[in-house]
Amino acid sequence: MTRYFELRDDRQSHTRWHLGTPIDEQGQEVDPWQFKKGKVLELGCVPRFPLDVPGGPLDYCWAAFSIPVVHGRVVQIIEKLRVQDVQFIPARVDGHEGPYFILNALRIIRCIDETRCKRIVHWTPEDDEPEKVGQYRVVSGMRIDPTRVGDAHLFRPWGWRVALVISEELKLAMEAEGITGTRFVEV
Repeated sequence: MTRYFELRDDRQSHTRWHLGTPIDEQGQEVDPWQFKKGKVLELGCVPRFPLDVPGGPLDYCWAAFSIPVVHGRVVQIIEKLRVQDVQFIPARVDGHEGPYFILNALRIIRCIDETRCKRIVHWTPEDDEPEKVGQYRVVSGMRIDPTRVGDAHLFRPWGWRVALVISEELKLAMEAEGITGTRFVEV
């Protein structure tokens, strides 16, 4: 059976960059939450990421609000594996040559295995967030049911869209190419 991993930003290095919130050509903030909705986006601009902390560039990292920013090397790997349901939105990073892109995962899969997670808390009507009722408020030690994933290689779990999950095949391809900035947590 295929194994899956949450793709995270490896924050261990003290010499690496940290990217801020994306802004448009007029310096206005680009809505960071739209990148977790699983929908094709037309931004009307090429977002720019300022450096919150200067440092060495990475092939993969989270900007503010956990927006996945990838170098063209990552795009090539994903395209070579013919991974579906992903959009690469051109982006710029202050002071660094690209190409850089926002990785916009377009597939949302209902796959969290609540019985195997360490801790699950759902949003309730008492939380005063009616649009979130039934979704996950907390998922700790996330585990998924691989039988619900189908042929997906890159997706976000329904109800917990802060997580970006990839297949073992994609993980191994990224490791073989020496992609920097990644941390993989089996789910």
